[in-house]
Amino acid sequence: MSRLHVHTENHLVDRIGWLRAAVLGANDGIISTASLVVGVAAAAATRSDVLIAGIAGLVAGAMSMAAGEYVSVSSQSDTEQADLARERKELSENPGFELDELAEIYVKRGVDTSLARQVAVQLMVKDALTAHARDELGISEITAARPVQAAFASAAMFSVGAAMPLLMVFVSPASALVPIVSAASLAFLAVLGAVGAKAGGANMLRATVRVTFWGAFALALTAGIGKLFGTVV
Repeated sequence: MSRLHVHTENHLVDRIGWLRAAVLGANDGIISTASLVVGVAAAAATRSDVLIAGIAGLVAGAMSMAAGEYVSVSSQSDTEQADLARERKELSENPGFELDELAEIYVKRGVDTSLARQVAVQLMVKDALTAHARDELGISEITAARPVQAAFASAAMFSVGAAMPLLMVFVSPASALVPIVSAASLAFLAVLGAVGAKAGGANMLRATVRVTFWGAFALALTAGIGKLFGTVV
């Protein structure tokens, strides 16, 4: 038996569709909810006011993330489908030109001209549209847009991320709510950055520093605004 049949490879790019939406959702959930909670708390609001604001932010944010991901990825899917329809029409009307075009793509990648044409012929006999979608348009099963999957992943992970700073509101004393929620949220962001980098095969330190830095910036900004307006009011 060929070694290719017993050797299974799990490529990290297979995760790109859901991983991006999940990490983005969780990151936004932590940052936006923690910032909202810290901003309201810094304005000298009561714990119940902070919780109401946080829960409202969680629900609104999750729905916004789901809608935004669905609309955005649907637009990508519409573009892909339009390109595929155009390619299908061109294959039907001028298959000879499409064959030459596919062969030329392989030649530019370093394949010998005669071999490139043989490969193009065989691939077009098997599934011409798939061959052109993959090699001419860059559309494959792995990278194809999945709006519903992206929407659910983003909304679910936003809710999970938002629940973390809200949990800290419950367990923190009112007098130390701002520093505890801020510190815990930055810790959550650091863990998220490390986990996301690990799942995607990226540099863990760089990802962790990046997400923590911007989280700290957002928290400091909203705390300052909350303190300013709380004092003014």
